[in-house]
Amino acid sequence: MMLLVTFLSMFGFMLVGLEVFASMAAAGILYLIISGNAPLNLVAANMIQGMQSFTLLAIPFFILVGELMNVTGMTKKLIDLIQYFLAPVKGGLAHAAITMDVILSCVSGSAPANAAACATVLVPAMKKEKYPDDFAAAINCVSSVVGPIIPPSILMVVLATLLNMSVGRLFMGGIIAGLMMSGSLYIVAAIKVRNMDLSVDPSKYRQKPLYKVFLEALPGLMAPMIIIVGVLTGVATITEISILACSFVMFVGFFITRTLSPRKLLQAFKKAILFASAIMALFGVLGTFTFFMAVERVDVMLSNFIFGMEMSPWMFLLMVNIFFLVIGMIMDALPLMTIFMPVFMPVAMSLGIDPIHFGVLVVVNLSIGLCTPPIGGLLFVVQKISGVPIDRIVKQTIPFVAAMLVVLIIITYIPQVTLFLPNLIFGGGA
Repeated sequence: MMLLVTFLSMFGFMLVGLEVFASMAAAGILYLIISGNAPLNLVAANMIQGMQSFTLLAIPFFILVGELMNVTGMTKKLIDLIQYFLAPVKGGLAHAAITMDVILSCVSGSAPANAAACATVLVPAMKKEKYPDDFAAAINCVSSVVGPIIPPSILMVVLATLLNMSVGRLFMGGIIAGLMMSGSLYIVAAIKVRNMDLSVDPSKYRQKPLYKVFLEALPGLMAPMIIIVGVLTGVATITEISILACSFVMFVGFFITRTLSPRKLLQAFKKAILFASAIMALFGVLGTFTFFMAVERVDVMLSNFIFGMEMSPWMFLLMVNIFFLVIGMIMDALPLMTIFMPVFMPVAMSLGIDPIHFGVLVVVNLSIGLCTPPIGGLLFVVQKISGVPIDRIVKQTIPFVAAMLVVLIIITYIPQVTLFLPNLIFGGGA
């Protein structure tokens, strides 16, 4: 009974307009008051303990890397390089959007940040070449889905911190999955642009020689390389790698390109702090909510339900995918993961499902939810930039989402898609 009351109160607080972290905190406090299982000072103690993870420090720094690249113009230089090769061909800008998001995913790990950075430049360019405005908005929306999948992924850092998993193995597990997602988008985009009457002017994108375009984009290419090489070699922790990448971008911006000013630095810090503070607040209140689920033995209840139904691993994965796809339409990915993964993960492991495989497929699932109505965050980011009504954007995203769901099925039932690279680089085992 207490379980039902707590969850209903949490969703009730959300419905009346409270932020997710505040709703979780209020529901947790309500549980402590009604049940009397622990004193209220547990809330303060858990808030401090929940935010003391060294790994969590990587999140604001990865966000900051992306913001610094935006304000220093590195992102724009990367887009110029991609446009040099892809834009002159029919449908090239659509493929440029997908390619650019793959590169930016190697820096910030945030889908909304990637969508804002790319859509600001590419949507106007696509409109000039007579792409339908709803298609231009949609392709910039769905291409950003890989942000939380390809490392460094903020969702994977959160998951690793939450369940004491290997960040490096999760990161490596996301590479093939993310590239497959992007590949499915390339295929759908190529099919959709075949019958479009586009106006392409190749000379517009090749006014500078290739070597100059490449040299200008080189610092932007080096930032993701620092992160990837750091993860692969293990020379530093994920937090240290994020700080190193930040330092590199700031050094280049201040002393080489001279495009970073104190005002721009402050602007980047402000955006990174606002984004990261929401995540840290969530971890602050998570301790009380986790305490409630432990006392009520939610994981045991779910395990008994699964085994009572004699559910196979195949059926369990199907149930989890449907659950997250449906709930992901009405809740953001981060709170969904923090609330439900501590419950689902032990059950998955008891069924013999590899935790890295399970973690990656849930991240992929939740990432797809970022571009599904009614509250898909990427839809609102792109709508604000493009000015295209959300219903028209949603209609254009349908074939792209369908293609990504096919990839999700492959990832779900062929574990080696996600486990090949982690086992190759770090050896077998979770």
